[in-house]
Amino acid sequence: MSDPTTPRGSYFEAVDDCRYKPTPHAGGAWAADEQHFSPLAGLVVHALDRYRAAGPDSGLLLSRISYDILGRLALDECEIEVETVRPGRTIELLEAVVRISGRPVLRARAWYLTALDTGAVAGGPDDRLPPPDSLAPWPASEIWPGGYIESVEIRPVAPPRPGRTAAWLATPLDLVAGGSAGPLASYLALVDTANGIAVRQPPAAWMFPNVDLTVHLHRQPRGAWTGLDTKVTFGPTGQGLTSTVLHDVEGPVGHASQILTVRPQPAA
Repeated sequence: MSDPTTPRGSYFEAVDDCRYKPTPHAGGAWAADEQHFSPLAGLVVHALDRYRAAGPDSGLLLSRISYDILGRLALDECEIEVETVRPGRTIELLEAVVRISGRPVLRARAWYLTALDTGAVAGGPDDRLPPPDSLAPWPASEIWPGGYIESVEIRPVAPPRPGRTAAWLATPLDLVAGGSAGPLASYLALVDTANGIAVRQPPAAWMFPNVDLTVHLHRQPRGAWTGLDTKVTFGPTGQGLTSTVLHDVEGPVGHASQILTVRPQPAA
């Protein structure tokens, strides 16, 4: 991790209240002139946080967010518009639309649920990943290009295998310049990386980008590390699925799923 006395970089710079400019650190893995979806997913949560902060504090918690990628994520300035789809005191649904050059490229819907003390009945699988401090970094940039992958520290629990990896991720960069993003936005800004840590086939030979991401949370994550316990499946007709149990250093916090379009790289 970086020296805390060193000035921090960021994935985005705020242009105004709803527009953001990506930095080279947001560069994509499939094309040099695209941005990686992972930090953009976190930026959407940052925009949702700002929208909710402008109203009364409802005490609701983000419990599910689903993203649909509608078009090419060019490495250009983006605008994020947020609206309330279903208001409520105990359940609320918000929608965010990301536009680049005026064209919708991403749509996200987020369910917020009421916060109650249910500790007396809390329970579920509690398999924890080994702590990140005990693990060595893995050079993902040897497999993937792009500014985003180069910026992320990845510490696998064991050497990555085709279609199966558990790893911790962290970044020394702010999501938005100035450090204004909240902890959940910063956590979720690393989740989409799951599709790149358990590659089933070499990306130089096969393409398998995801067209969506859905995250369910049963607990709000804490700390600077995002834990991904990931399995990747390729079907026989061009579809794939990346399934991940999400962790923080205290244990599981939820699940993430990504549907993939699997196809061979075009011949040179």
